[in-house]
Amino acid sequence: MSRSVLVVDDEPGILEVASAYLKRDGYLVRTAMTGQRALDSIATQPPDLIILDLMLPDISGEEVCVRLRRQTSVPILMLTAKAAEEDRLRGLALGADDYLVKPFSPRELVARARAILRRVPGSSEPPMDLLVIDDGRLEIDLPAHEARVGGAIVPLTATEFRLLAALARQPRRVFSRFELLQILQGPDVEGFERTVDVHVMRLRKKLDETLPGAADYVTTVYGVGYRLDEPA
Repeated sequence: MSRSVLVVDDEPGILEVASAYLKRDGYLVRTAMTGQRALDSIATQPPDLIILDLMLPDISGEEVCVRLRRQTSVPILMLTAKAAEEDRLRGLALGADDYLVKPFSPRELVARARAILRRVPGSSEPPMDLLVIDDGRLEIDLPAHEARVGGAIVPLTATEFRLLAALARQPRRVFSRFELLQILQGPDVEGFERTVDVHVMRLRKKLDETLPGAADYVTTVYGVGYRLDEPA
């Protein structure tokens, strides 16, 4: 079955080009030119991926992202005209899974969409087992794409889940930021290693909100990277 993509941008030219290239790659494409229309469309028929411009005429893309993350983990690829690293990191902190700076190549847009959708349920990756940490206090159900801590589901985005699963597959092993970036974005990674810090920060926050103290599962190894530990 074809995957569906919602493209949200107030520039007709971008909608036209993005839609054409995505459809050529086999995706079912819907479009929206305002934040509210995007939210309405998502509520009616959730897509597999949202491509979201930051600069919208009514509700900002940042606010749309915040609202979506309160209710769904559908992956979000942000489009931004802001090239500063801090602006991109802010988008990731709000819940985006990846970003693309305008102007961009339509082929790169399709490649980013394809890479993100490979990392979420419905991809061609084979199912795996349940990962159990700390005598079952932390469980990661890979086929169901679900993480539980203390028996409660942790509301993770696709990227956050992939990060936690990578660490949990090899507890106590230290992963460098670059290794984790490759896991999150694929071998042809094009991004800043600091984006890993943002994803780890969000992951820890959600773990701790679900079960106080659970953030300690993810340990920083200063000057090296991160590993998964059982809290002392």
